[in-house]
Amino acid sequence: MSDQALTKEPLLEVIELKKYFPIRRGFFKRVVGQVKAVDNLSFFIREGETLGLVGESGCGKTTAGRSILRAIPPSSGKILFRDPTLGKVDVATLDQDQLIAVRRNMRMIFQDPYASLNPRMTLLDIVGAPLRAMKLASGKELEERVAEMLRRVGLRPEYMRRYPHAFSGGQRQRIGLARALAPNPKFIVCDEPVSALDVSVQAQILNLLQDLQVDLGLTYLFVAHDLSVVAHISDRVAVMYVGKMVELANTQELYTNPMHPYTEALMSAIPLPDPRKREKRVYLSGEVANPANPPSGCYFHPRCSYCVDICKSTEPAFEEVKPGHFVKCHRARELSLNGVAEILANR
Repeated sequence: MSDQALTKEPLLEVIELKKYFPIRRGFFKRVVGQVKAVDNLSFFIREGETLGLVGESGCGKTTAGRSILRAIPPSSGKILFRDPTLGKVDVATLDQDQLIAVRRNMRMIFQDPYASLNPRMTLLDIVGAPLRAMKLASGKELEERVAEMLRRVGLRPEYMRRYPHAFSGGQRQRIGLARALAPNPKFIVCDEPVSALDVSVQAQILNLLQDLQVDLGLTYLFVAHDLSVVAHISDRVAVMYVGKMVELANTQELYTNPMHPYTEALMSAIPLPDPRKREKRVYLSGEVANPANPPSGCYFHPRCSYCVDICKSTEPAFEEVKPGHFVKCHRARELSLNGVAEILANR
């Protein structure tokens, strides 16, 4: 991200976003509880920035991304998006017509390049689908737009008459990227776009995403669990645990000076590029908290080796401990935790 981007106002602001799924039991399917998949999430993303969203499987990363796009309706909270046409709008409260208009500028790349493409549709149909749905192009103009999108992602335009089965996993993800780019969006949620790909192909897709961001002025929410990948592409990184955000900071700051014990544990699991170096591994005891029945106080306290009495009874605030560094931990100011500065050397 350039210095100029740092001065821009947020393109997206998420304020106290919640997504609860009801637990129903019995013959009459009565609601007996709630799964708190996303619980009081707040952050912003500046225009031209990439925010990495990381955490263990099941922590709510993908649910947060889908809720922001209204692919699934949020339970509560505000999703403020600065749309070029409509201005600043709350995506959570838009009607269907307004939502269609906003979705021209808010798109998504899915994790599985095999399941996300309809095997009965050609590339022309797949990439052209959002253009048809939004009535942005048809006929010859549609074919020209699809051909241009395929060129941008490194595929040949003559492929548009072929079906997804004719392509490899990396090529399929490029097709998914072309579909997301078709309406010329401003903001893209990348839902683990490289986790299903080989390592060499991962690098190609990541470099393509970065090139497109520069060329088209895109803004990314990059959801992933591979911290090495996140370090490579992100300007800032947010860490989630059981539906809550526990830390948010600049990438360099977070990887060098983590301030939450959960972030320290994640960092210790990153394999270092130098096999001669051995970092002290932080092993977490116990199981991940149940989002349907979370513990009192800090959700992380049953697994935290730094836990004190207040952690068990009082939920910590998500506060700015240092400029631009937000942490949800009672002991953030007094702990000295280990980061992984070496992982940033090859960025």
